Amino acid sequence: MTSIKRRTFRRHGSAFRHPAAIAAAAAAIGALLATNAIAFLRGMDSPWLLGGVVVTDIVAIGVGIFVAAREVLVADQRSEASEARLGAVVDSAMDAIITVDAAQEIVLFNGAAEQVFRLPREKALGTPLERLIPQRFRGAHHGHIQTFGDTGVTSRRMGDVTTLWALRQDSGEEFPIEASISQVAEGGKRYFTVILRDITLRKQAEDALRQSQRDLRELSARVLEAREEEKTRIARELHDELGQLLTALKMDLSWVRERLPGDLHARAGEMAALLDLTVAATRRISADLRPLMLDDLGLADAARWLAEDFSSRSGIACRIEVSGDEALATASKSVSTAVYRAIQESLTNIARHAAAKTAWATLAAADGQVCFEMEDDGRGIAPQDLAKARSLGLKGMRERITYLGGSIEIARAPRGGTRLRVRVPLQGAAQDEAA
Repeated sequence: MTSIKRRTFRRHGSAFRHPAAIAAAAAAIGALLATNAIAFLRGMDSPWLLGGVVVTDIVAIGVGIFVAAREVLVADQRSEASEARLGAVVDSAMDAIITVDAAQEIVLFNGAAEQVFRLPREKALGTPLERLIPQRFRGAHHGHIQTFGDTGVTSRRMGDVTTLWALRQDSGEEFPIEASISQVAEGGKRYFTVILRDITLRKQAEDALRQSQRDLRELSARVLEAREEEKTRIARELHDELGQLLTALKMDLSWVRERLPGDLHARAGEMAALLDLTVAATRRISADLRPLMLDDLGLADAARWLAEDFSSRSGIACRIEVSGDEALATASKSVSTAVYRAIQESLTNIARHAAAKTAWATLAAADGQVCFEMEDDGRGIAPQDLAKARSLGLKGMRERITYLGGSIEIARAPRGGTRLRVRVPLQGAAQDEAA
């Protein structure tokens, strides 16, 4: 019977959806009313007219009842067809769809929800929604639904900040989901619909990616630490052993020079000058590898010396303000090294790329952090320069600071050049990315 009704509906539809049919019905009703008025005025003087009107009224009432019944049937058919289409769409959806009433009892549970929660539909309908939620979240869930209903917002995303969790019914296993919720009022009752997706595989992939990033950052830190230790060893050997040998050689050359005749004496003088340049180069290379004053005098004095040395070599004025020397002296060795290398790298970039005339730097310790800022009046760094694959200096600087729990910002400066800001805890703290 239902299939016959649906075929009839598809074939004919509603007669009153056509303007011509509506106009004809209106004309027929108007003529019937006019005939009834004439028959009422003439009364028994025209019994044939009165009888005809009575018969016409009966026929009109019958036709009206038939048409009304047919319209109701068509409306029912339309409603059934619409519900069938909606049901097919909901049941074929790849995401789980669950609808609950104001008492938070399940009234709709599609096929995807059956698969996600591993719960047959007939066992889900009419049961509380909280059975699908882990025990520790059930109390808060009721409050969230009530709050959402009071806001009057029709829909929103759930769990924007934290990960949502649901409960499989066959094993009691918890699994992560992402969901959105909407509400609608129908027949004086309020219904809430949740569309959710199982993101277990995506969460596992994200966790694996974060773990891989932590491992790579740990490896990078170990490589940098080993590199610094090797630089320290080489710098000390250059300063102590090679420096002492060159000094002894210079003293011997001076003794020999005093005992040589004129021509050889001049030649020995040239050798002494070359030896002085070699000693200076050795000291410079040793300082570039690992300035001994960073270990002996601390970060504050090492930063001042680095700025002065940069100005004398490059011809670019570098003004540095250092405050909180005592607090800076408490910074761990790894933090001091990372900040020193950041200062060194920023000055190197200014000399190579900025075409600047002046650089300004501040170094301080505040609120348990080492704060360093460098700015220049050069041409500034372009965004594409930050993304260059061979910008190893900047990448190494960022890795050092990030591993120690700090932050680094590189942007355009008000003077038109580049501004570098570094913040890192005095004792360092590796970032926890597991959250």
